[in-house]
Amino acid sequence: MKRVAAAGMLITIVLLGCISCGTGNEMEKAALAAAERWLVLIDEGKYAESWQESAGLFRNAVRQDQWEQMVQSVRGPLGKMISRKLKAKEYRTSVPGAPDGHYVVIQFETSFQNKQSAVETVTPILDQDGRWRVSGYYIR
Repeated sequence: MKRVAAAGMLITIVLLGCISCGTGNEMEKAALAAAERWLVLIDEGKYAESWQESAGLFRNAVRQDQWEQMVQSVRGPLGKMISRKLKAKEYRTSVPGAPDGHYVVIQFETSFQNKQSAVETVTPILDQDGRWRVSGYYIR
């Protein structure tokens, strides 16, 4: 009887481990999809809409007019986005300068009309409403 109970517990532990692995992968997929949708807004020059679709953390950190001015000054000179390829994605519970939470740090290798090679870093967070939303965006 003890063996059956021990085997049952072992199977449960293994299954829970697999479920959590799958959940992390599913979280990364959902965050990536949210980042890609958000980047389309940026690519189309819909900066006000990108702010509205950002995470609460993002909107609390920068006013909409400030965001529009900042993103225009950075993205405008680069010209049209030519190509974007996923470089890396990593689930994290902590990122510098932000409260703990569920984040996925995503990097894209991107080519623009006026800049052949850039790295865009987009950081979605699992927002309070249960949706993945962008909380950070950087280009280098």
